Amino acid sequence: MRRPDRRVSASASEPRIIRSTMMDPQDSDDGDELEAVPQTVPTLPSLQRERAPLQKSSVCSRSYFMVVMVFFHVYIINVIALLFYVHYNNTPRDALVTAGSGNPVSGGGDHHKPPESHQRQSGSESAFTRDVHLPRLEGIRVGHVQKVSLVPGKMHEMRTLSLKPLLFEIPGFLSEEECRVVVHLAQLKGLMESQVMVPEGQKELTEQLNLSSEEIFNLLDLNQDGQLQLQEILTHSRVLDGIWLTPENLREIYAGLKADPDGNGLLSLEEFRLLGMDAFQRYLQQRGVKSSQLVRNSKHTWLYQGHGAHQVLRDLKKRVTRLTRLPSALVDLSEPLQVVRYEQGGHYHAHHDSGPVYPETACTHTRLAANTSTPFETSCRYITVLFYLNSVEGGGDTAFPVADNRTYEEVSLIQNNVDLMDTRKNCDKSNLRVKPVKGTAVFWYNYLSDGQGWVGEQDEYSLHGGCVVTSGTKWVANNWINIDPDYQRQARYQQLVSLQPEEGREEGPGEGPGEGPQQGPEDGIEEGPGEGPEEDQPQSQLSPEQRHTDSHQEL
Repeated sequence: MRRPDRRVSASASEPRIIRSTMMDPQDSDDGDELEAVPQTVPTLPSLQRERAPLQKSSVCSRSYFMVVMVFFHVYIINVIALLFYVHYNNTPRDALVTAGSGNPVSGGGDHHKPPESHQRQSGSESAFTRDVHLPRLEGIRVGHVQKVSLVPGKMHEMRTLSLKPLLFEIPGFLSEEECRVVVHLAQLKGLMESQVMVPEGQKELTEQLNLSSEEIFNLLDLNQDGQLQLQEILTHSRVLDGIWLTPENLREIYAGLKADPDGNGLLSLEEFRLLGMDAFQRYLQQRGVKSSQLVRNSKHTWLYQGHGAHQVLRDLKKRVTRLTRLPSALVDLSEPLQVVRYEQGGHYHAHHDSGPVYPETACTHTRLAANTSTPFETSCRYITVLFYLNSVEGGGDTAFPVADNRTYEEVSLIQNNVDLMDTRKNCDKSNLRVKPVKGTAVFWYNYLSDGQGWVGEQDEYSLHGGCVVTSGTKWVANNWINIDPDYQRQARYQQLVSLQPEEGREEGPGEGPGEGPQQGPEDGIEEGPGEGPEEDQPQSQLSPEQRHTDSHQEL
């Protein structure tokens, strides 16, 4: 009778174990194995953990599928929207990319009209959306070499020569035969003197600007010390007259004109008023000017590179397009190829190919689209590409006086009677010199980037010149890529050009086979062969007033 009580007592004393075994699907039917049941209890939690992950994995899979589907639909919608945008939108990008095609920027049908936001006008300016970004090569570091593909089946090496300005050298850019052809074509076309003096017109410009003697004095007084130093007068004379005066020449002129009574080499405001703006010109005309006293001493011509031009010239333009990675329309509508010859004794003093653009200044190539009258014009040459067509026997290097300098100050270019801009005397003092080697090309940016993919401020470190040729003859050619730092003007200009009939602009405004688009006033390239403002531009396209204006900005 006691045993049943014990069993009942035993079963009552272990209720937790019994409940656990009842929940275990692996529980044995054998009652004698109850004591082994506690050993199976620790495995229960592990079975529960296995089921939970299976359920979560299923949920994650469904969520992942939903996310993928959402992104897929968004992608499809974006593609459709992009297609509509390309179809309907007509922006400056179309003008920049298609401007040489002869197709109007905006078609005649309503479905080609650009959105209203792109047609709004503020005053006389169209509100073009800036969506074109100019590619710009990276220099990495001085001496860095990178491979570039310019012609099918061949790779060229491009070496970084400086970072200020961003300057590259490409050996073997032209073959010997191509160099020969370009020189021969230039000789057939005929070369003209590059340096053209501007003996008169200064008074007219002064009256046009309505500037008093005091205002002109303040403009020339770069350091604002109330006196005009020799270098300030020299800079003014070189830009205005195209005559390269040295400090010694200037002292002689002062003495001849009795402009500096105290003999200290400085002009006060009163002395400047007595001197007159055209005094230097009148004095120099009486004495005569030698070719060695000019800003440049060379001959040049222009070779058209468009439809119908010699295949070598067209191939060269295509190569420049690939090198700069710019839209072909920008290259097509830029200046034609300029070919320059320097005889023994020839030189080109240091200068900038492009001038700074201020509100009162217009770019020569977009002046028709400016919609305003401006007293000054300048060549807006975003890139200079210089080609050496022969190896020079002696001299003729391309000098960059302040390349990679830590700072740039115009007044510091002439110190202690050493003029770094004088390529006849001080080429050896330049920071960088490039030796002319036949077939080699050198190219650099004349402007900085504005940080938004367009043209920014002028790169003052791009100052360069052609050293005097001491022996033999030097042949060079330049291509300039013209881009207006004012995006609105450039876009409007491209639009206007695209509206012209193809045959009407095949040879460029007023140019013959050798003259291309109307640019060229400033000169270019390092040796900027023949480029002064007027020289660079085909003379037939410039009126006397334009020549005078251009000469101002050239340097």
